[in-house]
Amino acid sequence: MSRRLVAGVDSSTQSTKVEVRELDTGAVVARGSAPHPGTTPPRSEQDPQAWWSAFETAWSAAGSPDIDAISVAGQQHGMVVLDSDREVVRPAKLWNDTESAPDAGWLIKQLAGGAADWAAAVGSVPVAAFTVTKLSWLHRSEPDNWARLAHVVLPHDWMTFRLTGELVTDRGDASGTGYWAAATGEYRSDVLAIIDKDRDWSTVLPRVAGAGEVVGKWHGAKVACGTGDNMAAALGLGLEPGVAVLSLGTSGTAYAVSDTPTADPSGAVAGFADASGRFLPLACTLNATKVTDAIGRLLGVDHAEFDRLALATPAGAGGVTMLPYFDGERTPNLPKATGLLAGLRSDVSREQLARAAVEGVVCGLLDALDALAAQAPLSAVRLVGGGARSAAFRQVIAELCDLPVSLADADEAVATGACVQAAAVALDISHAEVAQRWGLGDAAPLDAANGDTAGVRARYAELRSATHPSTS
Repeated sequence: MSRRLVAGVDSSTQSTKVEVRELDTGAVVARGSAPHPGTTPPRSEQDPQAWWSAFETAWSAAGSPDIDAISVAGQQHGMVVLDSDREVVRPAKLWNDTESAPDAGWLIKQLAGGAADWAAAVGSVPVAAFTVTKLSWLHRSEPDNWARLAHVVLPHDWMTFRLTGELVTDRGDASGTGYWAAATGEYRSDVLAIIDKDRDWSTVLPRVAGAGEVVGKWHGAKVACGTGDNMAAALGLGLEPGVAVLSLGTSGTAYAVSDTPTADPSGAVAGFADASGRFLPLACTLNATKVTDAIGRLLGVDHAEFDRLALATPAGAGGVTMLPYFDGERTPNLPKATGLLAGLRSDVSREQLARAAVEGVVCGLLDALDALAAQAPLSAVRLVGGGARSAAFRQVIAELCDLPVSLADADEAVATGACVQAAAVALDISHAEVAQRWGLGDAAPLDAANGDTAGVRARYAELRSATHPSTS
């Protein structure tokens, strides 16, 4: 008897990855990947067709298997605009496109209570990343394209559409738009009316499918509703309340599963929904491994040598401190910020520069974690993402974090989470039952090295506050 298989797709900013697993055991049997075109904010756009082409390449690399079910997890927030024929009108604006930063400020002012009213309405305060600000940007910047708009969907929605022909989304990804309320499970057409009061928004927005719903078929395989990348990662990690995830990719995120919705009027924590029926408060930084990659490029070293340099000098980097806001920042909300290096002396070393880059990124992530802890009780931290493979990142996080830190046993948590969704519809069981059957959620504790880390976060906070007084 042949094995039953399911597939999970991770359509991220940088690439499409396909993971194929045995339905019964969860064992990985094949993987494939293909890159997406590179982008650099403030304008960060991609042609959605490039995602589909990457999927076809990745699917072929994975062996084009016969599967029972498939699901797509995608980068959150991106705006894909379709015309009445469901053709793409213009390149998709991605989550890290910051051209709509002025629109975020304008939208906040349109509600009488400002940020507090936005948090109460949709669980989050608009920032440049959210789809609602990108719609406002399109309305004011490209009237001809606005006139052609018939549907707006998210990146994972568009990929699901290509699989099934259906325009459908899920509660997790919908909660990152800025016009769907996690607390009530409803679109807020009154919020969208701020942008265009004459449009019938009920015809524009995709249906929000149930967590375990089959939304269509692709080559005979069931297609699950998919979700946003962070929501999928939570499924792939078997995440339970109380455990925070620090994800180190191009950007950084801190998030946790919660049984209750959150609404942070400061805007630091977005009140998202998860993919299973609970909630996923999340704080995001725009700059994580892209910072260490940039400094590594300047130093002319690969990842392994960069790690060696960063770990060859004591904590504090000899007084060198980096603000890692290379391409603007989201936590804190500084879309026009740039990076800053302070404390340089004539004897500065390559090791100190590498260490300062790692410490700067980690301090920014821990600021996001602090904001998250104010919204949901936390007892432990789990590391995921490409940056979690770095010995330097692991050590510095373990040293500077006040909570126990562990390294998740998950190579590709987002693709794994999409596999969980596919298995849930294939077997007609819950995501939690799939995670339990597959043994997801293992993690290895990390021990902090014995080093003097006193003052690292304090110096970072002093530099941040002096440079950007609004963050004090």
